[in-house]
Amino acid sequence: MVENFIKEYAKLIADYPQSVSTQKRVGENFTEIIVYADKADTGKLIGKDGKMINAIKTVIIGYKAKDPINYKITVKAKDA
Repeated sequence: MVENFIKEYAKLIADYPQSVSTQKRVGENFTEIIVYADKADTGKLIGKDGKMINAIKTVIIGYKAKDPINYKITVKAKDA
Protein backbone atom coordinates (compact mmCIF):
# COMPACT_ATOMS: atom_id res chain seq x y z
CA MET A 1 0.00 0.00 0.00
CA VAL A 2 2.76 2.46 0.89
CA GLU A 3 4.68 1.54 -2.26
CA ASN A 4 1.63 2.25 -4.45
CA PHE A 5 1.03 5.58 -2.70
CA ILE A 6 4.61 6.71 -3.26
CA LYS A 7 4.54 5.65 -6.90
CA GLU A 8 1.30 7.48 -7.67
CA TYR A 9 2.39 10.59 -5.75
CA ALA A 10 5.72 10.65 -7.59
CA LYS A 11 3.86 10.43 -10.90
CA LEU A 12 1.87 13.55 -9.97
CA ILE A 13 5.06 15.51 -9.26
CA ALA A 14 7.17 14.27 -12.17
CA ASP A 15 7.38 15.89 -15.60
CA TYR A 16 7.80 12.39 -17.11
CA PRO A 17 5.34 10.23 -15.12
CA GLN A 18 5.62 7.33 -17.55
CA SER A 19 9.22 6.76 -16.42
CA VAL A 20 8.41 6.54 -12.68
CA SER A 21 8.69 3.09 -11.15
CA THR A 22 9.29 1.68 -7.69
CA GLN A 23 11.10 -1.27 -6.21
CA LYS A 24 10.61 -2.67 -2.73
CA ARG A 25 13.42 -4.26 -0.71
CA VAL A 26 12.61 -5.89 2.58
CA GLY A 27 15.39 -5.71 5.15
CA GLU A 28 15.66 -6.98 8.70
CA ASN A 29 14.30 -3.91 10.50
CA PHE A 30 12.92 -1.84 7.65
CA THR A 31 11.50 -1.85 4.15
CA GLU A 32 13.26 0.27 1.54
CA ILE A 33 11.24 1.71 -1.31
CA ILE A 34 13.35 2.91 -4.21
CA VAL A 35 11.73 5.37 -6.59
CA TYR A 36 13.25 5.34 -10.06
CA ALA A 37 12.53 8.43 -12.14
CA ASP A 38 13.84 10.28 -15.16
CA LYS A 39 17.08 12.14 -14.45
CA ALA A 40 15.24 15.47 -14.89
CA ASP A 41 12.69 14.51 -12.22
CA THR A 42 14.98 13.31 -9.43
CA GLY A 43 15.64 16.85 -8.22
CA LYS A 44 11.93 17.59 -8.27
CA LEU A 45 11.14 14.51 -6.20
CA ILE A 46 13.82 15.30 -3.63
CA GLY A 47 12.98 19.02 -3.53
CA LYS A 48 15.00 21.99 -2.36
CA ASP A 49 16.96 20.98 0.74
CA GLY A 50 15.08 17.66 0.70
CA LYS A 51 11.75 19.23 1.60
CA MET A 52 9.64 17.22 -0.86
CA ILE A 53 11.05 13.82 0.10
CA ASN A 54 10.79 14.73 3.79
CA ALA A 55 7.11 15.62 3.29
CA ILE A 56 6.53 12.21 1.71
CA LYS A 57 8.34 10.56 4.64
CA THR A 58 6.12 12.48 7.08
CA VAL A 59 2.99 11.07 5.45
CA ILE A 60 4.43 7.57 5.74
CA ILE A 61 5.22 8.11 9.43
CA GLY A 62 1.51 8.83 9.89
CA TYR A 63 0.74 5.48 8.26
CA LYS A 64 2.93 3.71 10.83
CA ALA A 65 0.08 3.95 13.34
CA LYS A 66 -1.55 1.06 11.43
CA ASP A 67 1.58 -0.66 10.15
CA PRO A 68 4.62 -0.90 12.49
CA ILE A 69 7.10 -1.35 9.61
CA ASN A 70 9.87 1.25 9.25
CA TYR A 71 10.22 2.61 5.72
CA LYS A 72 13.23 4.10 3.99
CA ILE A 73 12.61 6.08 0.78
CA THR A 74 15.33 6.47 -1.86
CA VAL A 75 15.13 8.38 -5.14
CA LYS A 76 17.37 7.27 -8.00
CA ALA A 77 17.74 8.33 -11.62
CA LYS A 78 16.60 5.74 -14.11
CA ASP A 79 19.27 4.67 -16.58
CA ALA A 80 18.50 5.63 -20.16
